[in-house]
Amino acid sequence: MPIHPLDENDLRSRIQATLDEFIAEHRNVLKTVSPDVLPLVDSLETLLKGGKRLRPAFAYWGYRSVGADDNENIIRAATSLEFLQACALIHDDVMDDSDVRRGNPSAHKQFESLHTGNQWAGEPRNFGAGAAILIGDLALSWADELLGNSGLSHDEHRRAKKIYDVMRTELMAGQYLDLLEQVRGDTTHETALNVIRYKSAKYTIERPLHIGAAIAGASTTHQELLSEYGLALGEAFQLRDDVLGVFGDKVVTGKPAGDDLREGKQTMLIARARELVSPAELATLTSLLGRKDLTDDQISELQHLIRDCGALAETEAHIEELTSLSLDSLQSPLINDDAREALQLLAVMSTQRAA
Repeated sequence: MPIHPLDENDLRSRIQATLDEFIAEHRNVLKTVSPDVLPLVDSLETLLKGGKRLRPAFAYWGYRSVGADDNENIIRAATSLEFLQACALIHDDVMDDSDVRRGNPSAHKQFESLHTGNQWAGEPRNFGAGAAILIGDLALSWADELLGNSGLSHDEHRRAKKIYDVMRTELMAGQYLDLLEQVRGDTTHETALNVIRYKSAKYTIERPLHIGAAIAGASTTHQELLSEYGLALGEAFQLRDDVLGVFGDKVVTGKPAGDDLREGKQTMLIARARELVSPAELATLTSLLGRKDLTDDQISELQHLIRDCGALAETEAHIEELTSLSLDSLQSPLINDDAREALQLLAVMSTQRAA
């Protein structure tokens, strides 16, 4: 049986060890500023104890796909993406007003509770949002710092940073497009696909692959192959996330059941449901989607509506089709054999997951 691509060469444990070492060093720096700022580090450290480590994994295997050997510099460079992901998640939770992340209170909720518990002046909600924004900014700063101090040569860092900078710009643009779609409330297949591409597909898979491959000195042709794999898989990954946001098990996902329905997420799953339901069902979908006070029965009603109109089945079929396309792109002899096997397993893991 093949080794899990996140466990080969102790990848997952090395990523965590890198995070732990970096946070410990910076905790000491912040302690000299004031003990009052340490809850910021505690919150970020808790968040970084969880997660699938997909972005570092794709960066690592993008590097290995060129035929480059394992080393500690690529581990540190790849781990920097976990800080960038933490920034995105924390800010995303503020924008969506999400209560839970990875089974724990989201960052802004933690600091709302801290405010309330100490009976401080002002609004707990504002304090929580402000603190969370600062934690996200701290994570963004640390991502750049860890990449810069990863031990890469000047040329390796320059090649990686060029893609890293583009990726951050794409991510912020995708985040805004997602925010915009929620308030417009009339998402279409085309607009939802654009959000998926820039908020998730490129940022989760394609660009991490490009960063790792660039560090290894990959050719343009090699990078194009990784794009074929990464964009198709990235879209499938986000579609799976959309399905889990509506139908996922709270115990497994760490978020309340039907959380995306309460948040009014304008996903491709919802866009397709809008196209397939009857006028009366569309009125129900429109009136219930995005209500914070949705009951369990109303969530169940929306789930049945999305399933019965065929939107769920179509989305599952599309996930399967996109996964097949991504796997087909790996057959090029330019892709290192070990990396090919790992990337194949990562594709299955990313699209058949339950959380």
